[in-house]
Amino acid sequence: MRIDAHQHFWRYQPRRDTWITDEMSVLKRDFLPGELIAEMAKNLVDRSIAVQADQSEHETQFLLELAHQHPTIAGVVGWTDLTARDLPKRLEYYLQFDKLCGFRHIVQAEPDDQFMLREDFVRGIEFLKECSFTYDILIYAKQLPAAIGLVERFPEQRFVIDHMAKPAIRTREISMWSQGMRALAANPNVHCKLSGLVTEADWRRWKPDDFKPFLDVVFEAFGTNRLMFGSDWPVCLLAGTYQRVKDLIVGYTAGLSESEKDNIFGLNAARFYGWRALRHEPATEG
Repeated sequence: MRIDAHQHFWRYQPRRDTWITDEMSVLKRDFLPGELIAEMAKNLVDRSIAVQADQSEHETQFLLELAHQHPTIAGVVGWTDLTARDLPKRLEYYLQFDKLCGFRHIVQAEPDDQFMLREDFVRGIEFLKECSFTYDILIYAKQLPAAIGLVERFPEQRFVIDHMAKPAIRTREISMWSQGMRALAANPNVHCKLSGLVTEADWRRWKPDDFKPFLDVVFEAFGTNRLMFGSDWPVCLLAGTYQRVKDLIVGYTAGLSESEKDNIFGLNAARFYGWRALRHEPATEG
């Protein structure tokens, strides 16, 4: 089974989706499962993980409804306020949804680089662990020290780094990012998504070789058992098609064994998210 471990859906709302700037106008429309299913079919991808793009519980419900309607959506990473006092009650409610794998907060947008070490946020992660929900870490490289501090406090919590912590591919600044990623990888409960890379490069002139130094770091640090492919569709369309994004990782991994490729393109995501949804029959859409 081939799994895209990171993609998004939305019905475009200008007042809500202010993060989509004028230079990102290609994203100013609806992106729904039918379009992604066609792309996945062309690229021999069977299922996907839908990840929140808006910080609201309405977003979580929206994704869960889509997942209920479309068997190709194997799991959902939603949003809830991890700092809320009634978080245990909210998590108890979400336990009823088979396809809800875990949660994410858009930490990259937080002005405080130490946000993840705040007492109320740390308490929220503790509750996630108790409910066996995963947590996706979305940060910039400058926030890596806080991420390291967080994961070291929770050795039994399943964490995954989205977009390789957004390395500075355009400017090729690698030293501090590399040090932080290696420190994160020293924690065996931390995984990493090979996603969101083309939008950190020159959108119009990137080449596969631009990513090699950064991919070399995460492959050496995490190994092939803790890395997972993600398209970041439709955000990837700013810099490349679904096929180009997938081919980037296919090309880099060409020399690996078939079992290692199976891990990166599906099995690692399945093991990490531990979907109850995987008990269902294989998807037949498309």
